[in-house]
Amino acid sequence: MPAGTAAVAGVPPLARPAPARWRGWLGRLAPHLVLWPPLLVSVLHVVSFTAYTTWISFTPSTLLPEYDWVGVQNYVSVLNSRNWKIAYSNLVIYGCGFVLLTTALGLLLAVLIDQRIRAENLFRTIFLYPMAVSFVVTGTVWAWLLNPGIGIQHLVRGFGWAGFRFDWLVDREMAIYTIVIAGAWQASGFAMALFLAGIRSVDADLYRAAQIDGAGPWRIYRRVVLPCIGPIFIAVLVILLQFAIKTFDLVRALTGGGPGLATQLPTLVVYDLMFQRGLLGRGAAAAVMLLLSLLVVLLPYFAYARWRKRREARHG
Repeated sequence: MPAGTAAVAGVPPLARPAPARWRGWLGRLAPHLVLWPPLLVSVLHVVSFTAYTTWISFTPSTLLPEYDWVGVQNYVSVLNSRNWKIAYSNLVIYGCGFVLLTTALGLLLAVLIDQRIRAENLFRTIFLYPMAVSFVVTGTVWAWLLNPGIGIQHLVRGFGWAGFRFDWLVDREMAIYTIVIAGAWQASGFAMALFLAGIRSVDADLYRAAQIDGAGPWRIYRRVVLPCIGPIFIAVLVILLQFAIKTFDLVRALTGGGPGLATQLPTLVVYDLMFQRGLLGRGAAAAVMLLLSLLVVLLPYFAYARWRKRREARHG
């Protein structure tokens, strides 16, 4: 570079690239500054409060925390309580019904939308919309629909069918299935989105090969598509099981755990022990056992995902 050029600019030639180096350095650092501090704060928050709750579960805490050690006494009390046993029995019924019905509806909707129908984006939005609604709103709306005095039963009887009955909401034997219906209505769109993404990712050559062999649509989905989206099935089942175990506000708004204890779930037992009966130690013990229930679902999934990744790496 000529000397006159540097003199006109008033800056030594070697100093010019410095701003570019600083901009590149800041550009590489900015994503880490945006991502890691909030992530570390969230992890610290979750880990610290989980550890504190676990500690409280081994103390005789009631309305206020106490720090004397009582061992597993709170866990034994919770496990032997009638409410907890009923709550876990209800969780098994609700979890199985919710997962199966949501998976079936999600897969059916995904297959129907995969037929390249008109207004596909509109239908996908409609089916996904319930997931954007809070569980409290869902529970409240379904409580109106299932209320025998103002809901579906009242409407049908108004048309002259006086013998029609749909009073599951107040029936001890059937109330748990009202939660299954409401939960499946809200989550089936989510399952549909995952299944549809999996179906659309199947290699088109497999479709063409099956069609050349004379396979019809039903056989193509059964023999070609569904085996290819096996990992999607596992992911959907794990996510839905998490939803089922953590269900609280939907039940609280829809049935309140009743009639009686017919729809009581473990999350409601935790709420009742901690915030209504003031048994902080027992409530913490119930919360820890609920966390262990989640780990029973998540750890096998993580182990499977790791095994599958290693297998693909070996055969890749």
